[in-house]
Amino acid sequence: MTLLTLFAGLVLLLAGGEALVRGSVAVATRLGVSKLLIGLTLVGFGTSMPELVASLQGALAGAPGLAVGNVVGSNIANILLILGTAAVILPIATTRAAFQRDGAVLVAVTLILVAIALTGSLGRVAGLGLLVLLAGYTIGTYLAERRRMSAAGHLHTAEADASSSDMAIPAALALTAGGIAGVVFGASLLVGAAVELARLAGISEAVIGLTLVAVGTSLPELVTSVMAALRRQADVAFGNVVGSNVFNILGIGGITAVVSPLSIPDEIIRLDIWAMLGATLLLVLFAVTGWRVSRREGAIFLALYAAYLAVQLYPPLRGALGLV
Repeated sequence: MTLLTLFAGLVLLLAGGEALVRGSVAVATRLGVSKLLIGLTLVGFGTSMPELVASLQGALAGAPGLAVGNVVGSNIANILLILGTAAVILPIATTRAAFQRDGAVLVAVTLILVAIALTGSLGRVAGLGLLVLLAGYTIGTYLAERRRMSAAGHLHTAEADASSSDMAIPAALALTAGGIAGVVFGASLLVGAAVELARLAGISEAVIGLTLVAVGTSLPELVTSVMAALRRQADVAFGNVVGSNVFNILGIGGITAVVSPLSIPDEIIRLDIWAMLGATLLLVLFAVTGWRVSRREGAIFLALYAAYLAVQLYPPLRGALGLV
């Protein structure tokens, strides 16, 4: 029954997130907001709504391990699982100019999160700082892409087109409201079931957040990246993962900390933030050697994620590594 509740919550969370994006984009389009700005904000950030609400629910439910684990675990899964899968399907090319900006930002914000984690808590002041950085990054990206309307700019415009429709504002508002309700109720079911599952299985809430919840809330990115690779648009997969990881840290981490300051579990400090940093640096290494992530490198990502899951889900292995 607990697994069924968790699955139902995940389905509601993802369906609500999709409805929220489509409804809000339709409203913004009707109001004359530019498609580039819609793609950068409503679509780009809206697809991370499941992670945001799941982390907020976890924090408010007194499960900080689940809240922090969802952010850290999603970033690990985005690189090792999602980008690894996309690269195995089709090698992922990136450009020097795009990577120098977005890749550098990803490394910087990852290092910031590691530094915060080492203090043992993520408080309101740090959360506000993360949100200020997110606002600066979003504004800077918008201005840069509007000036040159680069490939990334066309991508964000295309994302807005894909999510827009001719629906009237009342219908769009109703869809948006329904999406919000689905996301909130789905996240409540998901978090409640995840906490209960952790109790029944005798493992920590952090482990559930780092694995089941993180992978579940990352499903939109997985579907988007795999479909992009199958359509031979692997650069979309790369931008999708980098943008999602930046928002997970700055947006989800920032908002969650402002609403409910978090203590960071020791087990996450001992292993998972370093796994996140290692995955990020490995992505940088693979990307700058030939400006592509090859199939072999994608397979390495997948193997590393399998090893990471084994450590998380097999208590004797965690004990042997001194992680319990």
